[in-house]
Amino acid sequence: MKRMSLFEFEDFRWFPGGLRECLTLYIAAMHRVLGTERILAPLLARALEAAATDRVVDLCSGGGGPLLQTTARLEADHGLRPDVTLTDLYPNTDAAARINAAGDAARVRYLQNSVDAGQVPDTLQGVRTMVCSFHHMPPPVARRILQDAFEKRQALCVLEISDNSQPRWLWWTAIPAGVLMVLLLTPLIRPLRLRQVLLTYALPVLPLLIAWDGAVSNARTYTEEDLRELLAGLEAPDYQWEISHPRAPGAPATMLTLVGLPLRTQASRPEPGVRQEA
Repeated sequence: MKRMSLFEFEDFRWFPGGLRECLTLYIAAMHRVLGTERILAPLLARALEAAATDRVVDLCSGGGGPLLQTTARLEADHGLRPDVTLTDLYPNTDAAARINAAGDAARVRYLQNSVDAGQVPDTLQGVRTMVCSFHHMPPPVARRILQDAFEKRQALCVLEISDNSQPRWLWWTAIPAGVLMVLLLTPLIRPLRLRQVLLTYALPVLPLLIAWDGAVSNARTYTEEDLRELLAGLEAPDYQWEISHPRAPGAPATMLTLVGLPLRTQASRPEPGVRQEA
């Protein structure tokens, strides 16, 4: 596999919760700037239709990521208002309180108990989404996530903002660019707290942490070839995998998506396997 097994600070259980929250809020702001919801919404609309469900279970949600913007675009562009459940191995308690306080009007709730993406409880049914989080999973866990969705015929949408197609050495040049991005994007973070500002500009801990995690996440992203290796043997006439490399309007590079879809009718069943989309 081209994917490299490296560490990101936010993966560690000991990583301070305050810093973890700052990182996840920054990531949410970055998704808004990149327009990730413009890529995710049509994928999710297809998956909801294929699975004949109105429920979404987001795994590794962090601070909420782009799911709130995605639900708004789903309603505006596709007329869909699914019930969305956000989950995380280390739930962001502040984000959970803020999102849950919005009430049923948003149709989004954040579970405050820990949920392991590799062992999704059977009580959580619906289209599973993983946005910029699949690369955190080592190959055995990543395989288990794919296999569980396949065996239970649950739709799955994986989106990574990097496709890891560049030479390995090039990713490390992203560290200085990452530091600059943090300095520029921090004023766009909502809610923007004093801690985030101080740890960005007065004591620049966050720019270094985020730049490292960003460069490493690029190197840890599964390539299309890696995904095909993970999907070996997960084939059936009533389930289809699709891999694509979309680009959001104005985004600097292509993204990588993997979608698993249950097929309900004989007429809609293509040859089993992995489908390539442009």
